Amino acid sequence: MKETAAKRRDKAGKADKPKEPQDVEMPEEEAANATKQPRELDSLTLDDIKEHVKQIEKAVSGKEPRFVLRALRALPSTSRRLNTNVLHKAITGFFTNNTNTRDFLLGFLEEPMEMADGDVQFRPRTGKAALAPLLPEVESYLQLLLVVHLTNNKRYTEAQKVSDDLLQKIGSKNRRALDLVAAKCYYYHARVYEFLKQFDTIRSFLHTRLRTATLRHDADGQAVLLNLLLRNYLHFNLYDQAEKLVSKSVFPELANNNEWARYLYYTGRIKAIQLEYSEARRTLTNALRKAPQHTAVGFKQTVHKLLIVVELLLGEIPDRLQFRQPSLKRSLMPYFLLTQAVRMGNLAKFNQVLEQFGEKFQTDGTYTLIIRLRHNVIKTGVRMISLSYSRISLADIAQKLQLDSPEDAEFIVAKAIRDGVIEASINHEKGFVQSKETMDIYGTREPQLAFHQRISFCLDIHNMSVKAMRFPPKAYNKDLESAEERREREQQDLEFAKEMAEDDDDSFP
Repeated sequence: MKETAAKRRDKAGKADKPKEPQDVEMPEEEAANATKQPRELDSLTLDDIKEHVKQIEKAVSGKEPRFVLRALRALPSTSRRLNTNVLHKAITGFFTNNTNTRDFLLGFLEEPMEMADGDVQFRPRTGKAALAPLLPEVESYLQLLLVVHLTNNKRYTEAQKVSDDLLQKIGSKNRRALDLVAAKCYYYHARVYEFLKQFDTIRSFLHTRLRTATLRHDADGQAVLLNLLLRNYLHFNLYDQAEKLVSKSVFPELANNNEWARYLYYTGRIKAIQLEYSEARRTLTNALRKAPQHTAVGFKQTVHKLLIVVELLLGEIPDRLQFRQPSLKRSLMPYFLLTQAVRMGNLAKFNQVLEQFGEKFQTDGTYTLIIRLRHNVIKTGVRMISLSYSRISLADIAQKLQLDSPEDAEFIVAKAIRDGVIEASINHEKGFVQSKETMDIYGTREPQLAFHQRISFCLDIHNMSVKAMRFPPKAYNKDLESAEERREREQQDLEFAKEMAEDDDDSFP
């Protein structure tokens, strides 16, 4: 028994021995992988920047702006991977000729760490290319990357200096290939000033650039600058000036969907404040339709909040499904409670929601519109009372609606009757309201108006889909014959006609 126990202990000891070196080796491998991964990520980012520069150069040489669009479309993903090391290598590698600009831009970056053994120096321009000056489009793109990096790291004062220098260079150039890059530069320039709380100082600058972009028929610049001006006015609640800008300017139809979505949202806000609720709902619905389907969650949340309030002001109840969407459920919870209060006509619950979420509504910019809903809540309550009671005293109506006196109830009921909210009559002497019999809704124009609204909505979708379709250049004349083919066909027809005439002559004796 003793021998067997000793053998068991020896076996257990042998089995435990190989595990010790494994526990020591694992952290070393993980550390090696951890240092290797950022290096690979930086090299991939530099390769992407190099590819984007090639696309921009190709667009300039071939006069094809769509290649610039490819580079700018990847800007959000590229900006998330930017760091000091990547930008330092990119600026040093590309700015081989213009040393003044290179030194100016490198002054906003920290000195990178010393190169490791596995690092390769980034040299995208060698030989004669290194001596040639950079294209203005490429130079603007690289400087824009630095502005984006500084903005993402909340170094707004430094980003302001770089952005001011960038826009001063762009303003002196008149190149069509630069328009797309310039539009993106305007956007980030305005964002930097907004973060610094100096948004109102660039209003005249934006107006000047908008006038220049309009004269040059720069559709992308016009769209971005119009949206920035509208954002500027709405940020300071200057709705009259924003409305004048919209009425006296034409938004370019060739603008991309993202700019269209922003423009429609801003115009929807203006229309809602000016009591044009039907037009506001139309523009906000189109804004949601133009917005990206799987991204821009914050934008869609903002539009939904305003759209819900506008629909409530129109006397309609929003669809419950939009409150259940995973991306909207949490942010729309106060608006769901607000909708319930309006639907039930419960003034006490409405006041409770307004008191509980008042600060949030003010942050969302919908508080002014929500205050207007109080009258809608009262109208809904009057309508429900009219449906529930054929005859009810004004004192009871005042009690149910939590009004101060029966006289207030009398005024509200009289206005509801005049607006067509309820079918009833008021007996002023005895102080009660007598409801009339409910009439057949199909004998009114309501079904016709509902069908008209739906048909107009479908026709708008069709028209916008046709406008959004893209066709290859000169595809319309692909099936049309050329002048030579037409002459050849006519010659063949003449020869065929002569042969037919000869055959007819031969058939007679």
